[in-house]
Amino acid sequence: MTSTLPPGACNAHCHVFGPGTRFPYAPNASFVPKEDAPKEALFALNDSLGLQRCVVVQSACHGFDNSATEDALASRPDSYRGIALLPTDVPDAELTRLDAAGFRGVRFNFMGHLGQHTPIEYVLGLAARFAPLGWHLQIHGDPALLTELAPALRRSPTPVVIDHIGRIDAALGLDQPDFRALLALMDDHRFWVKVSGMDRITRLGPPYADAQPFASKLVAEFGDRVVWGNDWPHPNHAGPTPNEQQLVDLISAVAPTTSAREALLVRNPQRLYQFGDRS
Repeated sequence: MTSTLPPGACNAHCHVFGPGTRFPYAPNASFVPKEDAPKEALFALNDSLGLQRCVVVQSACHGFDNSATEDALASRPDSYRGIALLPTDVPDAELTRLDAAGFRGVRFNFMGHLGQHTPIEYVLGLAARFAPLGWHLQIHGDPALLTELAPALRRSPTPVVIDHIGRIDAALGLDQPDFRALLALMDDHRFWVKVSGMDRITRLGPPYADAQPFASKLVAEFGDRVVWGNDWPHPNHAGPTPNEQQLVDLISAVAPTTSAREALLVRNPQRLYQFGDRS
């Protein structure tokens, strides 16, 4: 079955890599992709899937140089937004410039394979500076560290978006402590979650039958604070590369009503990423 997506559907999590000849990879990057994933390939994929809006998340392979992401946004300024990687001492003028370029938040990695992470108080200090722009924090972290950071994240002056269903282990079931901790965070209305990365938390592989219940529960209980993305081109992916059409088709399984899909794909991204007129 091929899903029909609502008009304005948003792919809220993907990346661009390079091309390295134009946008060199960071010399101290925690990973370097095996091949480029340029904006043209992303545009073609989204267009073929019926994803009219998109959020490009700056990749660790480019470090704090957001040029490749910014270039993608500049090509489609009305329908593409960005999430930056930034040092916590970034000047306010640069935040303002990136805001005008279409960026709407900053991602911080708390995953072991992506290197040493930024102290949380520094993260919150930066969040206080970009809060007037209407930006948010995006947090990518393993479940144990997310639980450790939860008290501090509850003090965030901005919304906090948790990546990839909190990177829980689907094999441990819905009643596992890590997922209960994520649900407890979501009870606080400053938190959002991306129901992306079912392919990252599965133990069974496609069609990710063990991961779907987690996404379904989040959509059912927190339908006004969930967004979806395909995570293309699937960096640091341990299993088989996901089938992009299958990922789109699974949206109907986790968001089974028209209203739920419109919230997940259109209304929620519109609010979080400020597509269109901000006035």
